[in-house]
Amino acid sequence: MNKIGIYPGTFDPMTTGHMDIVKRSLKIVDNLVIAVATDNLNKNTLFNTLERISLIKNDIKNLKDINPKIEVTELSGLLTNFAKSKNATCIIRGLRAVSDFEYEFQMTGMNYQLNPDIETIFLMTSEKNSFISSNFVKEVHKLGGDVSNFVSTNTLDVLNKKNT
Repeated sequence: MNKIGIYPGTFDPMTTGHMDIVKRSLKIVDNLVIAVATDNLNKNTLFNTLERISLIKNDIKNLKDINPKIEVTELSGLLTNFAKSKNATCIIRGLRAVSDFEYEFQMTGMNYQLNPDIETIFLMTSEKNSFISSNFVKEVHKLGGDVSNFVSTNTLDVLNKKNT
């Protein structure tokens, strides 16, 4: 059976923490769909959906050995409906801290009620990435801090252009 995982998120921008979850997910699933949430009025994104998809595609092209196993696409609507449309067996979620768990636990319960056939798998971030968030990256970069250890070179270049 081909195990298809969905890794949903805003990815505004994708960080080294996200990439860590992508690489580790591919040890569990045969194919991974990175589902980029569409522009949302509740989230103040720096990059629009197409820009985020483009940045992610650029980041994963360096993973030559696993790139064919990854699809990057837009996600709108209910995650469980999207997962079903992709024949997914699971949803992959990354956790950094206990504070992430409460929200993710509630979301998992809701998703299970909507579609009990799709499991949620939590992957703890590696220790070196536990403090990284897209929001922190954007804020530190905007204030002139060095975020080169937290994003790809390409993403850093685009961030630099965006903030000039």
